[in-house]
Amino acid sequence: MLLGMNRVLVLVLAVVFAVVGATPAVGSPHRRADVVAEWFDVTAATVAAAGAPTQSTNSRTWAIAWLAAARAAHDLPAAQRDRADAAVASAAHTALVALAPAREAELDAALRTTLSRLSPGGQRDLGVADGVREAGALLAEREGDGLDPASVNAPFEVPAPAPGVWQPTPPSLTPPQQAGNRRARPFLLDRADRFRLAPPPALGSPRDQADLAEVRAYGSADSAARTAAQTGTAQFWLQGSLVGYTQPLRAALDATGGSPARRAALIAAFHVILVDTQIATSDTKYAYLRWRPVTAIRATADPQWTPLHATPAHPDYPSGHTTYSGAAEVVLTAFTGPSARRPFTTTSPTAPGVTRTYRRWAELTQDNVDARVWSGIHTRTADEAGVVLGQRVARFGLSRFDSLLD
Repeated sequence: MLLGMNRVLVLVLAVVFAVVGATPAVGSPHRRADVVAEWFDVTAATVAAAGAPTQSTNSRTWAIAWLAAARAAHDLPAAQRDRADAAVASAAHTALVALAPAREAELDAALRTTLSRLSPGGQRDLGVADGVREAGALLAEREGDGLDPASVNAPFEVPAPAPGVWQPTPPSLTPPQQAGNRRARPFLLDRADRFRLAPPPALGSPRDQADLAEVRAYGSADSAARTAAQTGTAQFWLQGSLVGYTQPLRAALDATGGSPARRAALIAAFHVILVDTQIATSDTKYAYLRWRPVTAIRATADPQWTPLHATPAHPDYPSGHTTYSGAAEVVLTAFTGPSARRPFTTTSPTAPGVTRTYRRWAELTQDNVDARVWSGIHTRTADEAGVVLGQRVARFGLSRFDSLLD
């Protein structure tokens, strides 16, 4: 098998060098381009244009591309900056071409741009070889990990109706989604249920009643209690978490100094840990199968109650948005401290034309907790429990992340 992999490596290198060789070096000795930021933006554009329909699959794309880049540049001395830059670009390029082949032309052009600024031969060519090798090895390592769209949305039998038990929600009554995530192979977790949460509040308990009363009042489509500002927060964070955190992660990258390897490791750690967080979230969701607020409120209080936003097709407890936020906050804090270097502005595809400015990572977490209540699609307990789960997975992942670089 090793001989076969070596032959593939030689063939891929031949293609890469053919692409690179067409463009002469034009580097400037006075100002070096930020290759990690450049390929962060290339990755974001690639996933936006040719991403999968499932978020965890797209998180996997980011994780593979950037773990390969971090491995390829790992332990290179500062004097070999051309090699490190070439390794980062080549690893990301190789992984992204494999995972988003429809973007091959754009990716080839981006690689030519990056490598044209480096001196030909020598360190540049060694870096290209490093990147191709690490990406190829990681792609092989992650083959069949259960994070493809069909596996993520593997069929799951709807449970029999009963108080507290999840059922498909209106208006679409879509079958359960993302149940297969809990069967996927994590990057760092040893098992999906390592941090499974304690059960949600008992039906009819004071906490359960308070949760449903809050969602009923503040999360209804025609709420008189919800303010315009709260509605705006709900609308802004209706976007998917991967999309919503791409701009904050870019701000963290801008605030992170050090070598290309260290900055690539930030991106890799973020997405590796967020893949594992989504696996852990699915485990707890499908362990307890807690009904959504729309089902609970219609069954116990108001048969006509309608949430502000349509409810996603998976159980309430915990909120996937807030597990993502909790994990992201821990990872970003580990690399930059509790805030970015300067305030940053974010946008949202679910709130066109609206911008929000943040600095502290905890502000993003709090907005996600509130947004899902004000959207009428999660209880506050599910949101707050999600933050805890995400934080636990992230701390565990950070403590073991270096093992992925060896």
